[in-house]
Amino acid sequence: MPSSNHYTGVASQSDATSIQPVQAGVLLVNLGTPTAPTARALRPYLAEFLGDPRVIDYPRWLWWLILHGVILRLRPARSAHAYARIWNERGSPLRCGSEALAEGLQDELNRQRPGKLRVALAMRYGEPSVARTIEQLQRAGVRRLLVLPVYPQYSATSTGAVIDAVADALKSMRWPPELRFINDYHDDPAHIDALATSIEHWWAANGRGEKLLLSFHGIPERYVQLGDPYLDQCQTTARLLRERLQLDENSLVVSFQSRVGRERWLHPYTDATVRQLAADGVRKLDVACPGFAVDCLETLEEIAMQNRDFFIAAGGESLRYIPALNDSVEQVNSLAALVNRHIEGWPESIA
Repeated sequence: MPSSNHYTGVASQSDATSIQPVQAGVLLVNLGTPTAPTARALRPYLAEFLGDPRVIDYPRWLWWLILHGVILRLRPARSAHAYARIWNERGSPLRCGSEALAEGLQDELNRQRPGKLRVALAMRYGEPSVARTIEQLQRAGVRRLLVLPVYPQYSATSTGAVIDAVADALKSMRWPPELRFINDYHDDPAHIDALATSIEHWWAANGRGEKLLLSFHGIPERYVQLGDPYLDQCQTTARLLRERLQLDENSLVVSFQSRVGRERWLHPYTDATVRQLAADGVRKLDVACPGFAVDCLETLEEIAMQNRDFFIAAGGESLRYIPALNDSVEQVNSLAALVNRHIEGWPESIA
């Protein structure tokens, strides 16, 4: 029969996490960003991002040859030039904006439920990594984890990739936390209201263009045919936003940006759309990107710079980009409400 000394010895070897206060964590996850606007920093970031089979699902051997034999030899320098156009004194806009959003969400949840929820930020690609952040939360005593990818519309290429990363991180844990996911919030009334309020405030300060273009990130059309709900969710967001803004169907246009390769992606394409609108006589065009929670390369460089130039070259006068929600009060409050709904049943849900 084991002695009392033996029993005491086992107890003394307990992991530090077992004596920490049990609490819930909210893991906010965004896409990611390179550490610097240089080809050297872009190469590992793009290798991780484009090497994910959720993003590009070609046969692995074939895609490895294309990625390492061609793309990673050419694209890092081009991407570095694009990043350099938006980089600021604080660094990557996506990293800084995501950190500010996480801090704002933490402050709001602390106000509502002091000390009960710990918010942490991770990036699906690059740093801070999902695995390292979950490990830090566990060491801090977090035993219940709500994962919130800041992608309003679900796609296997984005939210699905976050689910994979979380699952991979938990594989190595002897005692993983209780887990919940927020798969999407594309039709959440508070989110739609936050988007509409942001656009209305921008119009009040800057005047209103002749049309509002909603540009969503694209995915290959084939992915939708395989069952990805992304297109339907983008269309639902656009419809709800149009209704909330009380716009007629002719005043709001939807398009899809950021396509790569020769495969057919969701259309109409944003670059072709802005050129066509200019050719049709639109002189002042407003563009919002409801699929992006925080401003990044795709909004600040691709829309506000590249597509602005396309529009003007095709005869338009001005393309005005309406910023993402970023760390606005509206977005912070809408995400806090989302978190509160999804933690129902946990002890932390009791205010």
